[in-house]
Amino acid sequence: MNVSRTISGIRGDLTGLRPKHVGFVPTMGALHEGHISLVEKAIELCPVAVVSIFVNPTQFNDKEDLNKYPRTEDADLDLLRKVIREDDAVFIPEVEEIYPSEDKRVFNFGNLEKVMEGLHRPGHFNGVAQVVTKLFDIVEPDYAFFGQKDFQQLAIVKELVRQTGSKVKIISCPIIRESDGLAMSSRNRLLEPEIRKNAGIIFRTLNQAAELAKEREIPEIRKHVERSINSTSGFSLEYFEIVDDKQLLPVTDRSQFHKENNYFCCIALRAGKIRLIDNMEISLL
Repeated sequence: MNVSRTISGIRGDLTGLRPKHVGFVPTMGALHEGHISLVEKAIELCPVAVVSIFVNPTQFNDKEDLNKYPRTEDADLDLLRKVIREDDAVFIPEVEEIYPSEDKRVFNFGNLEKVMEGLHRPGHFNGVAQVVTKLFDIVEPDYAFFGQKDFQQLAIVKELVRQTGSKVKIISCPIIRESDGLAMSSRNRLLEPEIRKNAGIIFRTLNQAAELAKEREIPEIRKHVERSINSTSGFSLEYFEIVDDKQLLPVTDRSQFHKENNYFCCIALRAGKIRLIDNMEISLL
């Protein structure tokens, strides 16, 4: 396993390994089994895998959230050593390496960035696009692996690839969950014990909403989600939407469902002091 902290270092690590296909897993560290599932998929499909660990400041509109984000480099490397191969690489740059000067680029993703996370975290996806394009330019991967937990981010990255004409193929990987259904997230380790004990309510509520979507109207489903989350001590709903998987257009009436589209329940909430997101696909059959 090669560990590089500079652009020249990671490019040097990869130079002798091309033209083998390179799989790339961008992360912000605080790794867990969800991340490892992405790494394992990259290893399965690609002769060379690169994992980046970089807490990207430009995607945080809340600086307190940036400061609180868990940083566990030693534990991350220990975890990666158990799965990645001799020729695989880990890239752990400092902020100054990625942003030697201010990145003033502004991207336009249309409706994709105007709903849900884009509405509640202005500037977030522009920061995501800034760092993803930089990392793609550095690593030059053939495949990049992203988790479905960040459902909207996945849609943004796919649109980014389309807009930039990048040749990288985006691979979507399923959500990995804890035994009570809580989607694995680096933020989970920040949950207070009592909050964590009740966090299974998120998965149960999404399951219920997905079932209700087969026959109930959207306002009724939204009220059910609000009651379920807000009645759990320490939990507060931020938003709940049902959207299609292409343009992320919120569904407000059952007549808007179309058989050719896939639909997802998407949720964001406060669990104590920590903000969590999750989603679940709806089967309308």
